[in-house]
Amino acid sequence: MAREAGRQTRSEAVQDRIRADIMGGRLRPGQRLKFPELSERYGVSTGAVREALLKLVAKNLVVSEAHHGFHVTDVTARGLADLTDARTEIESLALARAIHEGDLAWQAQVLAAHHTFEQTPLGDDDQPGEDWLIAHTDFHTALLAGCANPRLRTMAASLREEAELYRRWSRPASAQTSRPTDPAGHKEHRDLLDAVMARDSERADTVLRRLIGSTSSMVLDTDPGA
Repeated sequence: MAREAGRQTRSEAVQDRIRADIMGGRLRPGQRLKFPELSERYGVSTGAVREALLKLVAKNLVVSEAHHGFHVTDVTARGLADLTDARTEIESLALARAIHEGDLAWQAQVLAAHHTFEQTPLGDDDQPGEDWLIAHTDFHTALLAGCANPRLRTMAASLREEAELYRRWSRPASAQTSRPTDPAGHKEHRDLLDAVMARDSERADTVLRRLIGSTSSMVLDTDPGA
């Protein structure tokens, strides 16, 4: 039993390292992921690598194809459009459930996560830094934590993480593109917080859909690919 727990821990550690390399740009979209190379890179067995990659397939950060092995998920405009559609529907449903099912402790958690997010600097040149990205994810995770269905929460988290891959790999907008006055979207997030605190699910749904749609539009404007 102890050996099994240790193997699982190693697999999860490799999963975290591969994910970090994907999000950090060291493993690029579309790049083939070969067992021997990854095994040497992370100093683990090919079995641990396989387990990690299968878990990342479930999170849509890695793709598995018969006879072709594994590769990092490609970044395409069509893929982003499909992702945005699915993400909008799943997150909206989970948020509606959270507003209906969440208790006072959940509302306090949302308030705390929003405060941290709002007080975290965006980053250099209005480009999201690592601390901002973590605070942003934590806020949205807290919003959905009131939903009692763990499958919905897991699906929403997976879609959000895949969307983050698109955000990180989209090309920067040209210097001629005008910058938004609120690049961090603080007003929209405050509106979302207010709707959640008032338990106004209809208003929260409207704001959430607008937030997801605007994020998708900004990434598409940078032309992530055909």
